[in-house]
Amino acid sequence: MTVLFLCTGNYFRSRFAEVYFNHLAASEGLAVRATSAGLEERCHTRNPGPISPHTLAGLRARGIDAGVLRPPCDVTAADLAAADLIVAVKEREHRPLLARRFPDFTERVRYWHVDDIDQVPPPQALARLEALVRDLIAELAAPAP
Repeated sequence: MTVLFLCTGNYFRSRFAEVYFNHLAASEGLAVRATSAGLEERCHTRNPGPISPHTLAGLRARGIDAGVLRPPCDVTAADLAAADLIVAVKEREHRPLLARRFPDFTERVRYWHVDDIDQVPPPQALARLEALVRDLIAELAAPAP
């Protein structure tokens, strides 16, 4: 199973969700893997460097190594089609981007409500993502009815 986390620039929120999810899934022995991408076209040009220093600090504070850092990547229709579960981290921000770029996928997406750092301090956003990712891991680990 593949989970795809989406945010605007694939720099802060979706990258934290991806790495944190994969860490928890591995520790739980779940056969699920997360990836992440940005909804803004050419998102790799939006931010300095491969990943937010806030994301790195949040992962380090949780004892998690971010691993090899890659540049932010734009989501593609193929990425969306290949994912078993798609999570956009901020509905108000990301539903319109999805509707504009990938209208056929807007209803396949699970929307969360995690603000970016222009709205809340990074530790608050990361704590919210941490709780949501933990809930998602618990949901996926639960036995099927």
